[in-house]
Amino acid sequence: MADSTGKRALITGVTGQDGSFLAEQLLAKGYEVYGLIRRLSTPNTRNISHLLDRIHLVDGDLLDQASLQTAVQAVEPDEVYNLAAQSFVGVSFTQPVVTAEVTAVGALRLLEAVRTGAEDAHFFQASSSEMFGKVQESPQNEDTPFYPRSPYGVAKVYAYWACVNYRESYGMYASNGVLFNHESERRGHEFVTRKITDGVARIKLGLAKKIALGTLETRRDWGYAPEYTDLMWRILNAPTPGDYVGATGETHSVEEFVRLAFERVGITDWKSCVELDPRFARPADVDHLCGDARRANEKLGWTAKTRLPELVRIMVDRDLELLGTSPRTHSN
Repeated sequence: MADSTGKRALITGVTGQDGSFLAEQLLAKGYEVYGLIRRLSTPNTRNISHLLDRIHLVDGDLLDQASLQTAVQAVEPDEVYNLAAQSFVGVSFTQPVVTAEVTAVGALRLLEAVRTGAEDAHFFQASSSEMFGKVQESPQNEDTPFYPRSPYGVAKVYAYWACVNYRESYGMYASNGVLFNHESERRGHEFVTRKITDGVARIKLGLAKKIALGTLETRRDWGYAPEYTDLMWRILNAPTPGDYVGATGETHSVEEFVRLAFERVGITDWKSCVELDPRFARPADVDHLCGDARRANEKLGWTAKTRLPELVRIMVDRDLELLGTSPRTHSN
């Protein structure tokens, strides 16, 4: 990979899980890092609080074309990572229009801002395994047809093809990373994995009695987020643009995730601590996702290393720590 010292990177969604890990990694490579943020009455900078003196925050909103144009022209980035989205699948059913505006058209707005303001920049679009939805083959790779099952998945398909279209129409270096589920200790509590690990920690400490979930049967390909942000950088520093799947190649059920989390704190009778609540069920769901990342391995030298038991351990231990106790006193 080429030397990165002195490069400028603009990250949308910099305050999220992926954005914060990517910012750390780019700083370590010598980048000057800029993060696009929306101005909120209460700033949400928890994930990047340790980086605020090392990165530059730029005002902007994926709903506002003019703000994106201004940000791109001011930063003059070498690389642009579009990680911002309305990223909660469940919420996309109750807020489909805003999901489309931010996740789909927002990506288009940013592509247009880069095309007109920094045409030589390398552009990364964070695509999603949710685009495969009702899977047509398994495992899923770069040639698997899309069949999204949520407004979020539909919006991500639009953004994916917008990225391909700008690459083919304007010769832009624009690439998609079709990333399967990747989690971490920085995952938002709205996501089922963090809901589980936080809930398990609370139950262990006597702060809660149950976790309410929509289903235990859904199967996902879960990896560790910092490895996937490393893939993003590899994709944008490849000799030519292209689209790549990022995945572990293993699939596990929500039930397996729950069981491993409870085992980490020494609770074996976990079923008495879980209740199924129909309020968390979705109008249409994706039952089974499993990715094939051979192209990323062969062309970029990337492999997902962290498997589910280790991922669960990292997340549970961190949630115990956040609640003020040492995980070592609770593990088997």
